[in-house]
Amino acid sequence: MREVNVKDISDAVRELCMKSNTELGDAEVEYIRKMLDVEESTTGKEIISMLLENARIAREDQIAICQDTGFTVVFIDLGQDVHLVGGDLNEAVADGVRRGYEEGYLRKSILGDPIKRVNTGDNTPPVIHLAMVPGEKVRIVVAPKGGGSENMSAIQMMKPSDGIEGVKNFVVDTVDKAGGNPCPPIVVGVGIGGTFEKCAFLAKKALLRPLGERHPDPFYAEVEEELLKRVNNTGVGPQGLGGRVTALDVHVEVHPCHIASLPAAVNLNCHATRHGERII
Repeated sequence: MREVNVKDISDAVRELCMKSNTELGDAEVEYIRKMLDVEESTTGKEIISMLLENARIAREDQIAICQDTGFTVVFIDLGQDVHLVGGDLNEAVADGVRRGYEEGYLRKSILGDPIKRVNTGDNTPPVIHLAMVPGEKVRIVVAPKGGGSENMSAIQMMKPSDGIEGVKNFVVDTVDKAGGNPCPPIVVGVGIGGTFEKCAFLAKKALLRPLGERHPDPFYAEVEEELLKRVNNTGVGPQGLGGRVTALDVHVEVHPCHIASLPAAVNLNCHATRHGERII
């Protein structure tokens, strides 16, 4: 049994909040740069160039990539041989978010109640997804999620007879209807299976996968490739102004489901799939 003080987790969350909001990963930047050769529209090329310049300035000046610094979503894989000490895990994560957004001069966007709509003033509470895994490590992923792209996401409880073609049509239709609202070029997370809430979780988790990395199952890898082509054939283009690069990538995650169900969810994200990882 290994002891981990929750303060170490809080400190990691604090750092990841600031880093993920100001530094787009080198791999992501290079991937976006390659889209300059794919995009055929002059306007689209200009927009992609601006996104790259924006990422450069944000990193060098340590300022937010986007003014919407998001709802702080935190994924924690907690080793079952870890004994947490020093306080409450949920409060430790919230404290890390609180300090990160304050010290990083990041916009606070969270309302304490969805109807009364009073800002909490510190971007808490976060959304925490906790999973118990083998081992004695704690893996933390902080993924700020902007409101513009989140609002364009969708879920549909499909009929099993709709099959994979029905799911594909749902994904493409969701992207087409979203237009320029999620600030394309986007990354498309798709969750298939599970239950109502599980498929939505899968769609969000799919956004964490590195751009260009395919699903390990060849069937779903082919689905991802086809969806990417179909989405980019919509012509929505960068910032919704037309072009070939509507999406940078499409990632699919699946889970077993009930014999009477075929849940599907689409979670959209702008080009800045902001997330950072730390293992303690």
